Amino acid sequence: MADLEALLDDFAEECADLERIVTPLAAADWALATPAPGWTIAHQIGHLAWTDEVATLAAADAAEFQRLVTEAGPKALTFVDEAAEEASTVPPADLLDRWHRGQKALTDALRTVPAGSKLPWFGPPMSAASMITARIMETWAHGQDVADALGITRTPTARLRTVAHIGVRTRNFAYTVHGKTPPAAEFRVELSAPDGTIWSWGPEDAEQRVTGSALDFCLLVTQRRHPDDLVIETIGQDAAEWLTLAQAFAGPTGAGRAAGQFA
Repeated sequence: MADLEALLDDFAEECADLERIVTPLAAADWALATPAPGWTIAHQIGHLAWTDEVATLAAADAAEFQRLVTEAGPKALTFVDEAAEEASTVPPADLLDRWHRGQKALTDALRTVPAGSKLPWFGPPMSAASMITARIMETWAHGQDVADALGITRTPTARLRTVAHIGVRTRNFAYTVHGKTPPAAEFRVELSAPDGTIWSWGPEDAEQRVTGSALDFCLLVTQRRHPDDLVIETIGQDAAEWLTLAQAFAGPTGAGRAAGQFA
């Protein structure tokens, strides 16, 4: 993967692309429903702002982050939704400002993380590079929800490689959160990038294989499209099963999207 500074640049660009979509919206448009049940466009941006702030806390003050998680207690599975709900009531201009300031704070905080350090998170601890990789993935995924709400087709970029990378790296995690034992053997994943080149992970001679477009794979692992609506090919039973479990984000398994929802 790219170094931290390159990833931080990609994060800034991913955020800027989404900002260009939402900034011109009328106030009423922020209340449009997105494919995530119960979430409007304001919820989506509020969630991104809140998560960037919490990621900054994890990078700057691990003890305080752990206190936040401990205090959440049994609400740990719902306080993400509650934070998005609260943020959705803020005037759009103020919410945009909060989100923008949070992006800068996170970038500044991650630059100060000592090499080799692991940051606490809701899933496994991660390095600064892995943290910003996750933020790129989530910004892209929630940006897809916003684009779908507005009927916008976004142009895929090379930043999809970061989303695909975390999708591949979270294979074992996806099995675990579904209560399953991950396969022992590595898979080969080969994806067609937006520029036509091939991005690949895993041994060339792996028996279990996944191929397709990088865009479709990213939509799959972020659960923004149903597997039946994507052109992803597999060789091997384990690889086929993975497509039904894939989850690039931390937390409980998601409901995903219904087949044919975006036909």
